[in-house]
Amino acid sequence: MRAQTEQPTQQPKIGLVLSGGGAKGFAHIGALKVIDSLGIKIDYVAGTSMGAIIGSLYASGYSGKQLDSIFSSLDFDKVISDDLPRSAKTFYERDISEKYAVSLPFNNFKLKLPSALSRGQNVFNLLSKLTLHVSQIEDFEQLPIPFFCIATNVETGKAVVLDSGNLPLAITASGAFPSLFQPVNIDDQLLIDGGVVNNYPLDELKAKGMDIIIGVDVQDGLATREEMVSAPDVLLQINNFRTINDMKLKSKKTDIYIKPDIKDFTVVSFSEGRQIIENGKKAALEQLAQLSQLSKSSPDFNRPELDLTSKDSIRINGISVTGNERYTRSYILGKLKLKGDETVSYADFDKGVNNLVATNNFDAFQYNFVKSKDKEGYDFSAKLKENTVTTFLKLGLHYDDLYKSAALVNLTKKRLLFNNDMASLDLILGDNVRYNFEYLIDKGFYWSVGLRSRYNQFEKNINAELLLDETQMTVSGINKLEVKLRDQTNQFYLQTLFRKDFAFSIGAEHKRLTIKSETLTIDDETDEFLFENTDYFSAFGSLKLDTYDDKYYPSSGFYFNGDFHAYLLASHFNKDFEEFSIAKADIGYAFSVSERISFNLQTSGGFKIGDKSTNTLDFALGGYGNNLINNFTPFLGYDFLSLTGNNFVKAYMSADYELFPKNHLTIEANWANIGDDIFESAEAFTLPDYRGYALGYGIETFLGPIQAKFSYSPEQRKSIWYFNIGFWF
Repeated sequence: MRAQTEQPTQQPKIGLVLSGGGAKGFAHIGALKVIDSLGIKIDYVAGTSMGAIIGSLYASGYSGKQLDSIFSSLDFDKVISDDLPRSAKTFYERDISEKYAVSLPFNNFKLKLPSALSRGQNVFNLLSKLTLHVSQIEDFEQLPIPFFCIATNVETGKAVVLDSGNLPLAITASGAFPSLFQPVNIDDQLLIDGGVVNNYPLDELKAKGMDIIIGVDVQDGLATREEMVSAPDVLLQINNFRTINDMKLKSKKTDIYIKPDIKDFTVVSFSEGRQIIENGKKAALEQLAQLSQLSKSSPDFNRPELDLTSKDSIRINGISVTGNERYTRSYILGKLKLKGDETVSYADFDKGVNNLVATNNFDAFQYNFVKSKDKEGYDFSAKLKENTVTTFLKLGLHYDDLYKSAALVNLTKKRLLFNNDMASLDLILGDNVRYNFEYLIDKGFYWSVGLRSRYNQFEKNINAELLLDETQMTVSGINKLEVKLRDQTNQFYLQTLFRKDFAFSIGAEHKRLTIKSETLTIDDETDEFLFENTDYFSAFGSLKLDTYDDKYYPSSGFYFNGDFHAYLLASHFNKDFEEFSIAKADIGYAFSVSERISFNLQTSGGFKIGDKSTNTLDFALGGYGNNLINNFTPFLGYDFLSLTGNNFVKAYMSADYELFPKNHLTIEANWANIGDDIFESAEAFTLPDYRGYALGYGIETFLGPIQAKFSYSPEQRKSIWYFNIGFWF
């Protein structure tokens, strides 16, 4: 009878509190691995900043071992910055952004600097993906382990307890370190890192009815005078006064206080995560006797691990977008590459988010997934905050062997005439004055409308075959001509996405081409001979795919660019003009075999159809560079415009060894056949007539790559040096 009336022993409620500390918070993972190994059942988790991030993932079902695997595989330089994959930008945005060293935003003619170094979008994206399995839970007490975190209201300076709502948004706010991440808006409150006011929410956790508190503290201690060697060190010391004084009392109120040795690490020591995790494990094992007593209170508890073998895709049914006033729903969904009622891979969804964020048209992009009520999958809800800055002044510097020295001044204006347009004007000052104007009305999935106008000029000693026929060369005895080339090209085009990744364009073009030379004269009174002074009118189409991860040193991705121009009319200077067409294509593939070694394989070719008498628009190979105009193509081992013809094929290969971060040693080779009608004679498919090899060294800087290449051509039996400083434009 006594046994039937005995009440079962009530198990104590165990709470876990994790402090903030940036990268030092990796120590929490080591402590969690020990807690899991002992079978301790945690009843509530509270955290601030990095403690909130790791604590929320633990509360949502991840084990300490799984968190170790996840965090060890991340590139935190990319996660904490606004660094987005190159492929996230549209071709238009990529072209106008990969040439500026400095970009200054303006609002009402006043310089407007951002509120932080990073928007924190990559952090939010990562947390959204990791917590997708609990995205339907809005009350954090309903998580596998109840949870809350602390943020700071930046307007009032008061602590805010976040225990409901959008989980990834809440923990992003809790970890929004001032000046590094911009504040997060939740319920009309601007929130920043909770560590500003409460970096160790012990009392709030006790108020949840916890009997025993396990605490992991990764906060700094006070530095000595020898350790304070800079202004940031002094500021950090001042900030630590409050938190350290708080911990004098809070540490005594913590039943099992775990204090990892993190004095040799900083809040950004992400590259040393493995050692920090190990130090967290050691600190927890120092409290093994007390922790073992807790494991006896729940002897049958075995923490289940979250199943990480779930599908790599997500079913998106309904789509809701709010906060867009100037940008249409079709524009936003076009960037996201979402249509609704479809299954997309997580990788494609991430790309879509990156595409939208890369436009820089939005200060914030928040979203969540809610399980659909009537069918399998999720409803996607997005909230945007549009960027009020629409004007940018951008600057760049450059030197190369063709255009020589140049300074770039750019003015970019968004929403110039329409809500989703962009205008960009480059003025290039230096040895060869140039300009480039771009205007695009971006329609997302629909046909976008664009205008381009550019002016190029240079002076160069070139192969006479580009301008003279064999008879003229024989009579004059001239093989090289010093020419002045002027090219103005204007385009109107329509562009749309094809299969979500290809950009397909059609349009009309006007080109005014002028070529003069002092090498030849008509009579004693003429200083220059005019080879070309013609207006050409053409229709064109192009198809482009570019998934290279870097323009200058690609280590992964695929590239295709096909172009077809039909020249229909010419002005009176070209009296014998007849219609002709030029088709060309470039294909490339980059891949890595290790962290430091990558290869880039390319092939290209082109041919002319129809009249062959107009040779000033033929193909010309030679030199090194990017953004070359018309049908000029780089070819190592030869000077610019050295090899000419109306047909060509070319193969290229490079091996890139990154000796140190952003320092590249390259070995390159290219082979080509070029001439008139070589496809008809099958000469295009014979062994290459022209070869070139190069050894180069390059450094990535904020101005762009600084490169030097030593090249050699076996046919010419001579070498050529190429030099380049800064982004190409």
